[in-house]
Amino acid sequence: MTRIDRPFEPSDLQFQWGATKVGDGRWRYAIWAPAAQSVELVLNGIAHPTTSSNGWYWAEIPAEVGDTYTFRINGNDRPDPAARFQSGDVHSPSVLTEVTPPPAWDGMSMEDLIIYELHVGTFTEEGTFKAATAELEHLAALGFTAIELMPLSQFEGNRGWGYDGVLIGAPHNAYGSPEDLVALVAKAHELGISVILDLVMNHFGPSGNYIGEYCPEFFHQTDTPWGAGIDFSRDEVRHYFGDIAMRWLEDYGFDGLRLDAVHQISEEGHRPFLISLIDAIRAKDWGRPIHMITEDERNLPHLRDAGYDAEWNDDYHHTVHCTLTGEDFAYYEPFAHDPIGDLKLALERGQVNEGQKRPAGKPMGASAGHLPWSAFVNSNQTHDQIGNRAGGERLIALSNDTAARVLHTLLLCSPFTPMLFMGEEVGSAAPFNFFVDFEGDLAKGCREGRARELASIGHDASKMSDPTDPETAAASYPFRPEDTPHRADWEQLTKDLLTFRKERIVPIVKSGEKGLTDAEQIGEEGIYVAWPFKGGQICIALRLRPHNPELRGKAGPFPNHMLHFPDFAVGDLTTDPYAIAVKVIS
Repeated sequence: MTRIDRPFEPSDLQFQWGATKVGDGRWRYAIWAPAAQSVELVLNGIAHPTTSSNGWYWAEIPAEVGDTYTFRINGNDRPDPAARFQSGDVHSPSVLTEVTPPPAWDGMSMEDLIIYELHVGTFTEEGTFKAATAELEHLAALGFTAIELMPLSQFEGNRGWGYDGVLIGAPHNAYGSPEDLVALVAKAHELGISVILDLVMNHFGPSGNYIGEYCPEFFHQTDTPWGAGIDFSRDEVRHYFGDIAMRWLEDYGFDGLRLDAVHQISEEGHRPFLISLIDAIRAKDWGRPIHMITEDERNLPHLRDAGYDAEWNDDYHHTVHCTLTGEDFAYYEPFAHDPIGDLKLALERGQVNEGQKRPAGKPMGASAGHLPWSAFVNSNQTHDQIGNRAGGERLIALSNDTAARVLHTLLLCSPFTPMLFMGEEVGSAAPFNFFVDFEGDLAKGCREGRARELASIGHDASKMSDPTDPETAAASYPFRPEDTPHRADWEQLTKDLLTFRKERIVPIVKSGEKGLTDAEQIGEEGIYVAWPFKGGQICIALRLRPHNPELRGKAGPFPNHMLHFPDFAVGDLTTDPYAIAVKVIS
């Protein structure tokens, strides 16, 4: 048997994980199970023998799309870890699936992206791909140019965030079918919206992960905060995740991936997996831009230097959060000493932590000032920062409406890549809670573990909603009828800002950067920033009154050109505690 070609570095890998159509109605079913004593392929309930070599077991058997199959390993039926769809939950037989990609389209540049992060299960009352598709026209009318879907990989139960997926390549069937997902992507493209998938490759969830039974070599001795660490030094492991990542892009037409917590992906071995992955993606002509975004708490530029487009910028979020809330526990502590100064630094440099000594904690990060502004995905709120609170409170519930509007304007008018979390566009104050669909001991362990985790980072765990209660998930739906008047006003602000960004900000950003950013702190409450570009300047002056009374002072004199006839403004810089003015100079 000859080796199947891979887009990654050469290896002696014989097979591709899972079910692959090989022609004439025949399918090859392959699994790497080096610890297995026996493996059979069970197709539509009928067992078939497999051939084995070097820990691989495979069979070639005629079948049709829609047939179900499992691998019977040591007498136990297990789903295909590389399944494309499931007949039921994570313990059920897998389904032979072929996906027809959506029609080709030209895509969007990184500079054009205004990202809307959403969770399919709570974005609509129905919680399905079809229901989300019906809302895309509204998002397009507001001016959003990208949506980022929280993880879709099949996980235990019907409801959950998705970060505990165990069948990484199978869309969660409680949301709908693969065809429904293709239809969502196709509709988004029709409306000029890119679609980015949040993909977790650093760990598996706690229920339905059977790989360790028959393939302990898949894991190494160092655990992640969420489970067993994965051994990316093994070619079989690298190709498992790499092939699935490419498959999401190829089969469903996604325009990019947001890779979760890449600092937990080990870089051992002959070549770092993340570098192999980006090289493979960049080597292919997709006919559209593919946006590769990372979450990486190390604050290092090396992955963006290697070809990744951007990184979630927690530094920006933390400075905003500490300014408006005064919170100073856990990872907020370093940003609570001088949040206005840190925000000025984030606007000037992109990030705050660049390896220098900080008021609290160890130095981290490295200089990222050479990167384009689009390489920083800035946000005032994300699922992570809202949901990992005992009460799931949004920023607007922790501060005030006026302050939230000022930060909304700053986010959407600065040259970085902006991202909003669902509901933020209408000023929603609804919580976004942590929730799962576990039962028995697993549910009990989740409740207790969640309470311990929250208490360890300074939250009052007594305020925590039961993550296993269906009402906890239902309460996370962000659009409430009683918010209608407030919602209409916020929605208009969002639409005005997105129109302004498209017409005035984006053309300047696309003209190319030119020279150093002019940034200065104005008194103790003000910031002035001017970003130079070949096509002109984007200038922002803002005043934010820190929540902590000890940090409050007066804003000094702002430049005259920001006080008179700004292009966009919220509040009055000379009198209001929260205000912002934006001016674009062509």
